[in-house]
Amino acid sequence: MTDTPQAPLDDTLPEDVAALIGAIQYEKTAAFPVEQGYVWTSCASVFNANPIYWDAKVADDITGGPISPPSLISAYARPHYWAPGAEGEQLSLQVHFDLKKRLGLPEAIMTDNTNVFYEPVRIGDYVTSRQVLKSVSGEKRTKLGIGRFWVIDVEYHNQNGDLLGTESYTGYGYRREATA
Repeated sequence: MTDTPQAPLDDTLPEDVAALIGAIQYEKTAAFPVEQGYVWTSCASVFNANPIYWDAKVADDITGGPISPPSLISAYARPHYWAPGAEGEQLSLQVHFDLKKRLGLPEAIMTDNTNVFYEPVRIGDYVTSRQVLKSVSGEKRTKLGIGRFWVIDVEYHNQNGDLLGTESYTGYGYRREATA
């Protein structure tokens, strides 16, 4: 067996899963605004000395005001593992976990992640995320087992509806094959 996906073993996709392709799911607005202290703490943790994150004058001159590093975009929409009043485990990328369960694929890995940024995330923004299932492959055999690839986009918008960025994830959910 190889790492390269082979021709589909089964091209059939359950109708309920096919119906989700292109649909917006799990749209959620963060319960807290983007705040400067979080930006500073995050930058300090990775030794990011870019002055647009530390100096208000530099930020005004270059970006029209304080912004958050683009790499933090998903942090503002990730649920805490637990929150008062929330029911059950809180997970980001819920569509991924739904697909694993619905398709009976207990194992999964992410094989690719691409980020595209648009408007900057500004201090005070409330970030809304929404997940969109873009595609699901037919069943394929890889050295990991038999499974399916899927692509999920997570779109991020601010309180004005401006597109801040999109994260695109390719996952592979699979069942391990019995070994001899």
